[in-house]
Amino acid sequence: MSLRLFLATVLVLAVAVSAHRVHLKRNMNYLKALKSGAPTYERVYDFGDGNKVVINDFMGMQFYGPISIGTPAQNFQVVYDTGSSNLWVAASNCSTSCGLKPRYTASSSSTYKPNGTVMSFAYASGPVSGFESDDVIHMGTTLVTDQVFTEVTNASGLGLAYAIAPWDGICGLAFPSISATYATPPFFNMMNQNPNMEQVFSFYLQDVNSDTGVLDFGGIDTAHYTGELKNVSLTTTTYWETVMDSFTVGTKKMHGIARIVLDSGTSLLTGPSEIVTEIATLIGATQLLPGRYTVPCTSVSTLPTIKVQINGDVWELDGSDYIVNDENVECILGIMGLDMPAPIGPLWIMGDVFIKKVFTVFDAGNSQLRFAYAKQPSSAKKF
Repeated sequence: MSLRLFLATVLVLAVAVSAHRVHLKRNMNYLKALKSGAPTYERVYDFGDGNKVVINDFMGMQFYGPISIGTPAQNFQVVYDTGSSNLWVAASNCSTSCGLKPRYTASSSSTYKPNGTVMSFAYASGPVSGFESDDVIHMGTTLVTDQVFTEVTNASGLGLAYAIAPWDGICGLAFPSISATYATPPFFNMMNQNPNMEQVFSFYLQDVNSDTGVLDFGGIDTAHYTGELKNVSLTTTTYWETVMDSFTVGTKKMHGIARIVLDSGTSLLTGPSEIVTEIATLIGATQLLPGRYTVPCTSVSTLPTIKVQINGDVWELDGSDYIVNDENVECILGIMGLDMPAPIGPLWIMGDVFIKKVFTVFDAGNSQLRFAYAKQPSSAKKF
């Protein structure tokens, strides 16, 4: 092996292992959730000035992974969500609304510190409330001390959906500016306490039908993408938001400049309802339910390419990328209509359908997103 190749190999390995990894999984994809009649909960985007937008999500569709709180560790499964900024799990005294969820017990942790600030979260379907506490947490192999989190005592706003969900809480990965009570989110606390770590995280979710993935903190695994990472500045440090130049299906430009949010907690792409209807008509889709469309599985390979242009670079999604395929029996369009009132809209949410194809680095240190095509599972390094 030449010295140059040896040094390059060492560099790749150093980049790959510098990250602190959390393994992710989910119970079902969008199509399975739709067919099973899985319960939904209503998540709220709050853009300030009274501008709030409700997103209906199926329980069981979100990617989730482990986190531990306290000493000794109390283990939970949480949705790692770039669309929110708080960490919450069930409290030991949560009502029956928490079902059989594992519950954090402060008296069992030697590192617990009382806080007591009353908390509530904006779920459109009803109240989710509790109080704040401080303790140590582990995300992957990384210890974070003095982390403020919420012990939920009333989850009734999530209804049966939460009680039967495979995950126990949510770990928000958006910016401190939208954190309730402005508590520092775990990722930012991790970065503050580890100044030598790169201030980034990234999701590798494999292909559109996969139910496993990884989340890396503090480093970028070069085995998970191809080509060069393209940098795109954020337009605000609230949600992970930037601007796209255009959205094209085949040769037809469906939309020009618009705000976009990269959201790991949303499984699909969302866009203005009128445009999604046009897209469905253009690809020959049939409405299954309001705003939800199906196509013949035999047509997926011939569907037009979607091109999302961001900062001059075009990111292409083939039919197999934006169609959720259930073993070639049923195929659902992975784009859903969601209307954002002015001055928020028009706004598109780039959920897992986009992130699976376009490997996305969330770079807090430079207030930017970084994009490259994700490697396909057959060529990517094993987890």
